[in-house]
Amino acid sequence: MPSCKYLVSPWEALTGSLLDLLFPPRCVVCGKVGTWLCASCAPALPWLDGPTCIRCGVPIQKGQLCPQCQQNPPRLEAIRSVFLFDGPLRDAIHRLKYRHGHSLAQPLGSLMADYWGTRGQPVDVIVPVPLHLSRLRRRGYNQAALVACEFGRQMGIPVDEQALQRVRNTASQMRLNAAERRRNVRGAFRSLNGHIQGKKALLIDDVCTTGATLEACADALREGGATEVWALTLARAP
Repeated sequence: MPSCKYLVSPWEALTGSLLDLLFPPRCVVCGKVGTWLCASCAPALPWLDGPTCIRCGVPIQKGQLCPQCQQNPPRLEAIRSVFLFDGPLRDAIHRLKYRHGHSLAQPLGSLMADYWGTRGQPVDVIVPVPLHLSRLRRRGYNQAALVACEFGRQMGIPVDEQALQRVRNTASQMRLNAAERRRNVRGAFRSLNGHIQGKKALLIDDVCTTGATLEACADALREGGATEVWALTLARAP
């Protein structure tokens, strides 16, 4: 399995260090200087602790399956999310992805490990949702891989960044509806031969909206020989 040591490009690491020096980390909840997330502030994050669909993880009022999953369940074992994509957690994810906030991967990955350690299923390998190479070069790092490596370190589960490749540079999903999202990512991923054969895989990503990207990843992993594919995201969009 590849090391998580060099997941941030040298230029991005330097940029992040300079920004931390000029603008010291502040807790995303209370603003305290010196940390991105105070231990005492973690309970104030929008935890997704109410009833959820047992397949896709969306909040529901009653029953076990949401209306969508009753008719068309996701093509993986289940999707789980730790938080709602709201409030300070939304700000933290935006900082992690777009504002050189890769230092946030440590506390956020730790919270994901706490969640999966009490509610998750046994898996053999962790697979972060990959970025296309062109987007990875622009950003300098894959936020899902950073979080996955912290999660894997705490859980004692290997992370394989090479198990899944994004072979097509898809358009942004942001303004697309559910059907458009599925079409946009169909066939966008490929699993390398032998990496995932016979294994139970856990996909890691930052946000789940419709689950289209996770399903496309799961399809590729199953074609690569995975026996089970689960998914865990930091947040669930409403």
